[in-house]
Amino acid sequence: MTSTPPAPGPASAPPPPPLRPMVARGRDEEHRAATPLELFFDLCFVVAVAQAGVQLVHALAEGHPGEGILNYAMVFFAIWWAWMNFTWFASAYDNDDPLYRVVTLIQIAGVLVLAAGVSRAFEDHDFVVVWLGYLIMRLALIAQWLRAAASTTGADRRTALRYAGGVALCQVGWLGLLVLPEGARAWTFLVMAIAEMAVPTFAEREHTTSWHPHHIAERYGLFTIIVLGETIAAATVAVKSGVDENDALGELLPIAIGGLLLVFAAWWIYFVVPIHGHLRSNRQAFLWGYGHYLILGSAAAIGAGIEVAVEQAVGKAHISETAASAAVTVPMAVYLLTVWLLHSRHFKVGLAQQSVLPVTAAAVLASTFAGRWAVLAAGVIAALAVATGVTLTARMVRAERA
Repeated sequence: MTSTPPAPGPASAPPPPPLRPMVARGRDEEHRAATPLELFFDLCFVVAVAQAGVQLVHALAEGHPGEGILNYAMVFFAIWWAWMNFTWFASAYDNDDPLYRVVTLIQIAGVLVLAAGVSRAFEDHDFVVVWLGYLIMRLALIAQWLRAAASTTGADRRTALRYAGGVALCQVGWLGLLVLPEGARAWTFLVMAIAEMAVPTFAEREHTTSWHPHHIAERYGLFTIIVLGETIAAATVAVKSGVDENDALGELLPIAIGGLLLVFAAWWIYFVVPIHGHLRSNRQAFLWGYGHYLILGSAAAIGAGIEVAVEQAVGKAHISETAASAAVTVPMAVYLLTVWLLHSRHFKVGLAQQSVLPVTAAAVLASTFAGRWAVLAAGVIAALAVATGVTLTARMVRAERA
């Protein structure tokens, strides 16, 4: 009598991958791409970005630009820097085993706690919940670095331990936002931001981690796409609300069209060049990576500015038309100049190509004074910049082939 083989089911599923040593991945590894976990991580971070944008809209619409921009800069730095820490670590050490995934999910939980505290940080200058969310994220990151240290020897181990120690000390330093007088918090933020950005230089002074240039460029690009997508979503909701509640389609249509052109141009300008070939050393890559604080912060602020322009157009924001226009044009100009400095100038040939983005930024700023047509004018200018860049590149290619 022969036995019947067991029916396929859960018992026949392959076992989960075992825990593996967290050793450095190769910088020359082929086909190094973002993982589903990294994409999930980015999406959850955008929740915090959206909360910061909402609070920036409230501050600008109520006529408190100085306080609003300062709070936005502080909160956005916390969000962006935590994302940076994870991204560069994962590029060098991601082994995708169960423990790595669990610790990463804990980091995601931390950013959601941080997002829950954004409104209190803006409205009451109460950073307790933000600090607690940051603590959860940083403890998880420290655990990752200690695990990497336990899996390696020599210079790799010393670098990992320096990272763990530097992150821990900085987290203690952020307590200053909770215990120091309110007047000292802006200076505390500045000192701690500098200290945070010094940790990678300190940790890698002897040995460079094996971050992957193509993977890093892709990760930054994906996060930029998600931030721009959140910008479109926020602006769409604002326009829809204005149309539904105030029947103001005529007033909002120029803002909607101009805002869409701005976001489309922002995407095009960022992705027109393959930046990964420029990231050949820590000096180049860290400067490029740090500069994304302005790129990502201004990209998110464009959406907040469009919301402010909508609220002003329907009478909800008690600020001038020029101030509302500046809420859109200023972050767009910052975005254009920063992308040019970090990205585009390395690939442009000749004065004409190099001048496109700086001139466009100046023209976008000048459009601030175009009244109710300011956002549309800025969008048309940005679209013309894209068309000009494409035309100049095509002419250069034809000249090279001739």
